[in-house]
Amino acid sequence: MMTKKKLNSYADVLLWGLGTARGKRYRKGDIVLVRYDLPALELAEVIQGKLLDMGLNPVIRQTMSPEMEHNFYTKADTKQLTFEVPGERVLYRHLNGGIYLLAPASLTHLKDVDPRKIGKALVARKSLRDILQAKEEKQEYGWTLCLFPTEELAKQAGMDLREYTRQVIRACYLDKRDPVSGWKEIYEKATAIKKWLNSLKIKSLRIESQNIDLTIWPGKKRRWVGISGHNIPSFEIFISPDWRGTEGVYYADQPSYRSGNLVQGVRLSFRGGKVIKAKAEKGENFLKKQLAMDQGAKRVGEFSLTDRRFSRINRFMANTLYDENYGGKFGNCHLALGASYSDTYDGDPRRLTKKRKEALGFNDSALHWDLVNTEDKRVTAFLADGSKAVIYESGIFKY
Repeated sequence: MMTKKKLNSYADVLLWGLGTARGKRYRKGDIVLVRYDLPALELAEVIQGKLLDMGLNPVIRQTMSPEMEHNFYTKADTKQLTFEVPGERVLYRHLNGGIYLLAPASLTHLKDVDPRKIGKALVARKSLRDILQAKEEKQEYGWTLCLFPTEELAKQAGMDLREYTRQVIRACYLDKRDPVSGWKEIYEKATAIKKWLNSLKIKSLRIESQNIDLTIWPGKKRRWVGISGHNIPSFEIFISPDWRGTEGVYYADQPSYRSGNLVQGVRLSFRGGKVIKAKAEKGENFLKKQLAMDQGAKRVGEFSLTDRRFSRINRFMANTLYDENYGGKFGNCHLALGASYSDTYDGDPRRLTKKRKEALGFNDSALHWDLVNTEDKRVTAFLADGSKAVIYESGIFKY
């Protein structure tokens, strides 16, 4: 459904994202992993060619089909679930970049799979993700990802493929003459907002909407980050707060597809930084099993806000990458259960040891699940000098 010109523009934007996310120039001979779902093959081919033109070494990996993935989680025993491919760890230690092309042919094929088996496999692969995180903290690794439209995504979002593709093109600014310049402009505007947020001495934040009344602590040695090239599209500005300061109620009005399950109307009650009560209008059993994945799964790893002036996404897209960047009438906020992001540490990330993370309230988990709220909301910052200021209202940063 995408023309060759649009595929070429999409690849250029992803390569801009890859370079921006790393923050350090790639050198000839660097290794970039390109992982793609089969429906995104055409885009993967264009990206491979451009990486070769840059003198880089692309490693191409196709993901499992829905049938393969279902086979894996239903037939694999514990040893097979936690099996590590020989050489995988060596590859991860040598990677300099990663591009991930999401193009799911099914969103519900794992609905009959025990979520604990999926959790076990995720926990087993966490050490590989830790390798990449450590390299990223040293600016030795950068990554980006995107979504390629499929019939399944369109169906679950209530659109035909042509309309869904138009939404993707519009969201990624691929309808512009020079999409990369458009992203550079957004990047510059977001940088000014982040600088303003980071200049505020915020002790706590209160988020209020029709169904939310939540307090979080940004925490010590934190900085707001986002629109960094990691996700295409991405319009969110976020922080990994001190999980210990989370109190109150959070509600996700956007549905969420995760591991083949649809979860809707999630309501979480926090006390002492942990979820003490979890309800969902749909998928509650799956939600509770995800929260039991490990010790950190009931804690907050991220709080994010999207400014509707940047985002052109105004429909449910049945994919977290898009739904967490929803613009619409009131923008959105999302709360992520599970792992925090070390790039929100305001200091030398190489000194952010495991012990230091624990002391500062950075959460650790195999889970990272973004739950999105699109209601009209107000976010009030309570400052160190005793004053307060509304920093976000009606979908706009009050910068």
